[in-house]
Amino acid sequence: MESATDAYCIEKILDGKTEYFSVLMTRHAPSVFSLMTRMAANREDAEELTQDTFLKAFRALPAFRRDSSFSTWLYRIAYNTALSAMRRQPAEHVSLADIADSTNEEAEDELAALDNDAQLERLQKALEQLPPDDRALMLMFYMQEKTVAEISAVTRLSPANVKTKLHRTRKKLLLLMTDHF
Repeated sequence: MESATDAYCIEKILDGKTEYFSVLMTRHAPSVFSLMTRMAANREDAEELTQDTFLKAFRALPAFRRDSSFSTWLYRIAYNTALSAMRRQPAEHVSLADIADSTNEEAEDELAALDNDAQLERLQKALEQLPPDDRALMLMFYMQEKTVAEISAVTRLSPANVKTKLHRTRKKLLLLMTDHF
């Protein structure tokens, strides 16, 4: 059963053999959970959001149109689930106006003086300060290694808009990492 394709499993589930959903969960849970752990406040929240994602996917499976891969469709559900949860949590975010107050050269010079562990720590703190949609884009592109086209399909943003948002978010991260805020 584990070697069955996603399409085959979906057909079986829609025919009433819901045990095939466990194959899809086993296959796709690691990538969904990975996204959730990077977007959620803690591991427990990530686990809950992962479960919510699969529950929503199971309920919506009859509406799956197959105009994209199952993994892209599932990732879209995960993305929306995470964003909804993150929007309910108050957080401080960086605005574009803040970016204009500092130069990239100053930030890069400051970061170059740090060792790798310090840079990673600052990166994690900076990621936590980003708005949910910006954080999700960065996580999908750099951690999940999704292409711009895949991110576009998940977020329903144009590829050009995805590239622009990634560029602006990288600038935000750079400045956040240098403690200018």
